[in-house]
Amino acid sequence: MDVNEIVRAIEADAGEPLPDLRQALEEARARMGRVTTPEQILVRKAREASGLTQAAFAERISTPVATLRDWEQGRFAPPGGVLCLLRLIARHPDLTQELAA
Repeated sequence: MDVNEIVRAIEADAGEPLPDLRQALEEARARMGRVTTPEQILVRKAREASGLTQAAFAERISTPVATLRDWEQGRFAPPGGVLCLLRLIARHPDLTQELAA
């Protein structure tokens, strides 16, 4: 498994650099401890870009805060529609203000 090739492909698909991805894939390959998924990175990135706490962000995207925590901690992956919304928010954090309106 060529981690650099996989990282390039995933980042090309995402349309942006994902700084923690290389480490996550290296950990997965080594079967070390905690593994971070691209979905976890995206959830965290979108929330942090919006500048909101987990509770506020969950409310903004009409999701229970426990579900958001599960996504950020990798217990569950967000469904496809949510991933699309998170990609938009990560690129355009001001969209969360429009969701509040």
